[in-house]
Amino acid sequence: MMIFKRTFAASLLACLALAAQKQAPGKQPAKAAPKASGPSALDKATLEVWVRHYFVWPAPIKIEIGDPKPGPIPDLYSVKVLGTMGTQMQEETFFVSKDGKNIIRGTAFETAQNPFKPQLDKIKTEMRPSFGTPGAPVVIAEFSDFECPYCKEEAKALRDNILKTYPKEVRVYFFDFPLEQLHPWAKAGSIAGRCIFKQSASGFWDYHDWIFEHQADITKDNLKDKVTEFAKSKNLDTEAFSACLASKEPESEVKETQEMGLALGVNQTPTIFVNGRRLAGVTPWADLKVVIDYEIGYQKTAKNAGEDCGCDVRLAMPGAPAATSTPGAIHK
Repeated sequence: MMIFKRTFAASLLACLALAAQKQAPGKQPAKAAPKASGPSALDKATLEVWVRHYFVWPAPIKIEIGDPKPGPIPDLYSVKVLGTMGTQMQEETFFVSKDGKNIIRGTAFETAQNPFKPQLDKIKTEMRPSFGTPGAPVVIAEFSDFECPYCKEEAKALRDNILKTYPKEVRVYFFDFPLEQLHPWAKAGSIAGRCIFKQSASGFWDYHDWIFEHQADITKDNLKDKVTEFAKSKNLDTEAFSACLASKEPESEVKETQEMGLALGVNQTPTIFVNGRRLAGVTPWADLKVVIDYEIGYQKTAKNAGEDCGCDVRLAMPGAPAATSTPGAIHK
């Protein structure tokens, strides 16, 4: 805990005491409203100076300080601080006392609640590509970039192992998180993926595997031709595909998952969430399996994560994604 020091002048106290003695008999001195003294972390300029000193963040790093919001426990505000420099970012949450004099850096939990509930609340799975069993006790949300070589490695591990090892216990969702400043064609690749998903849910996973496999051969200039050729090879409606690429809808959907990722603190790819537990960077399959096995066992009694299949009884309509790709929600 970092504490801003409170100081009171002894002479001021003495003056107040003397003034009280000089009041006329029977009259009580008026009570003045308490005044804050010293710096306050609720003042954004003051908090910025404090944060820069704490993290050693020089001027080139831009700092955005959010407005104070009710904290997880009484008498504390929650304040988010975002530091950015180029493509790098770091978000921190500070808890500030209501008088602005005390700062806590950390995470507050309720013992009766899943510790990953804040993350689970932010992961929206509707109309996202997925594979695995509806209603599985473990949900993996993968934030990925088609141009990222590390994402290719993580994607292969998931595709090669999940269904083979966990035929009923795990469901995987894919979320686009193209790093546009680093990867020139990543966003266009995500948009193409959304357009294929609109025609065929299973076709998306063919595209997912194909684009990672051919990652080294794709450029910003040839991407459209290559993905159109891929669509033809899968007997998709290429006219509808081209019209989708030209529309704004898939781009807005990609932006939506980017914003979701930022809200979850995603700042690198790949990043996956296993029942809300964040694992950033490439996670070796052996390590990921340990986490999945633990969650499977834990959810047998806890039942506070995993997937709610949503009891969807809609008829499959021509051209609509398969029902197995549009479940209800994640348990929280």
